[in-house]
Amino acid sequence: MNIAISSIKLVPRRIESFSHIAAIVDRNQPVVTMFSGGLDSTFLLHRLHELGFKNIDAVAVDVGEHVDGTRLSEVAARFGARFVHIDGRSAFLEKGVKPAIRAHAKYLGNYPLSSSLSRPVIAEIVVGHARSIGSTLVLHTANLSQNSLPRLNNSIELLGFDGAFGSPYVQSASSRQQKAAVLADIGLTFMSGRKLSGDENLWCREFESGPLDDPEDFNIPEEAFLWTRKHDDAGVEEVSLTFEDGNLIAIDGHELPLIEAIAHLNTRIGKFGHGRYVGLEHLSTDDKVLEVREAPAAAIIMDALRHLEVASLSTGTMTLKQRLEQSWVQEAVSGRWGNTSHAMCERAISAALEGVGGTVTYIVDRNRFLPRSIIASNPRYVRDRDLWEYEEARQRSTFDSFATAI
Repeated sequence: MNIAISSIKLVPRRIESFSHIAAIVDRNQPVVTMFSGGLDSTFLLHRLHELGFKNIDAVAVDVGEHVDGTRLSEVAARFGARFVHIDGRSAFLEKGVKPAIRAHAKYLGNYPLSSSLSRPVIAEIVVGHARSIGSTLVLHTANLSQNSLPRLNNSIELLGFDGAFGSPYVQSASSRQQKAAVLADIGLTFMSGRKLSGDENLWCREFESGPLDDPEDFNIPEEAFLWTRKHDDAGVEEVSLTFEDGNLIAIDGHELPLIEAIAHLNTRIGKFGHGRYVGLEHLSTDDKVLEVREAPAAAIIMDALRHLEVASLSTGTMTLKQRLEQSWVQEAVSGRWGNTSHAMCERAISAALEGVGGTVTYIVDRNRFLPRSIIASNPRYVRDRDLWEYEEARQRSTFDSFATAI
């Protein structure tokens, strides 16, 4: 039997275009898409519907951003898809945020990591759902100018998913305006006015694209910010953060679960306008793109922990830990979360924080948050310099006298 090779459609394991999706013959097979309800993920549902796929699960993983289940269900249903909402907040806290706090996870020391922490967690949850329904196709919507592309793809691969996966926007690129126009033609006009591309979780809110495209001339719309809008009635406040083994356990002496502590500090510190960040991040080609973030809780939590680390650890240990932190960060940013190098850094960082605890108390006003008290559980600091000088001098004098006598 002779079969013309040109008539065979090959489906690659890594999906990078709508042509790759179109090559799938069985349009009744279960398909899982990551779905936020934004422009890109909605347009993907539209294209899948056009191609005739009839068994689509549009999955939204909640990592802290409000999920409007009713609206997203309606949008998904327009394209014959089922909306699936999965709570991933606990997993995100344990697997993403807590390690990030210990590692002081800031990109090149500039701004807190965000999607680098959430993407591996989202990938794990979505792959788990795909396996539960027998799907061998997992799709997302990251493009070449988003570092979420390697983070999601590498995470799915590390999870051992044996089906096809990826984003069609790698090769099938079109502008946000083009996608919005297509959706507007079928009645989804709410997409047309969106210019900023945003991502949010309980740890950080970030924005890119639109008025932020040009680093030499950009404008940040004030309405984009939520946590760091200044309150006119915000006066001077005092706030205390308590840690144990590098973990935040209490605010103002009251024990709080981390998820509640973060929400509390995002509001309490954010109302003064603290926790806004602007910075450039590299792409796979090492070209840089601009991002804006707000993360008031992250700002003060990592500041407090650093003070306690310096108070508790030797200078040599601190120097080594800071080098390990940036190695940890670069592995996470590059989408290699969980590989050997990343895991080695994580274990060493956690070990260094054993016994690091205490309380840092801040004075917070419109200008800054500044410690007024640093109390470490196992301090290395001097509390009375004059007494230290006297004792050190006496010990050296006693040693010199003993040496002379010998």
